[in-house]
Amino acid sequence: MSIIQEFKEFAVKGNMMDLAIGVIIGGAFGKIIDSLVKDVLMPVINFIIGGEVNFTNKFVVLGSSPENITTLAQAQEAGLTVLAYGNFITILINFLILAWVVFLMVKVMNRMRKKEEEAPAAPAPTPEDIQLLREIRDELKKQA
Repeated sequence: MSIIQEFKEFAVKGNMMDLAIGVIIGGAFGKIIDSLVKDVLMPVINFIIGGEVNFTNKFVVLGSSPENITTLAQAQEAGLTVLAYGNFITILINFLILAWVVFLMVKVMNRMRKKEEEAPAAPAPTPEDIQLLREIRDELKKQA
């Protein structure tokens, strides 16, 4: 078998295609979670706290900094060394929400699988030899 044929068999196998589809859907799902955090949760947090909370603009300048630097973009443009912990907090929130959603999805899937397993299975058809023995037994009962 040629190496190209082997590669075709490998690439077309169900697991490889499932993985590719999972990666594509995962990328789109990540964008949904980013939007959920930025467009839905952060405004609610801002409303509850009563002020503008923008974690992405939280930073600490390592070393001396000029007085007029107030945003992360300005600090980065000025070439300052900054510890941008706000961006990390935002990504951490995204991860926690994503992990929670995946946990809930797995929990639902496990519950659905458990219900399928608990569902009574249809009785297995009687094997042919047992059926034949029963017929012989019934015939013998009739003759006696």
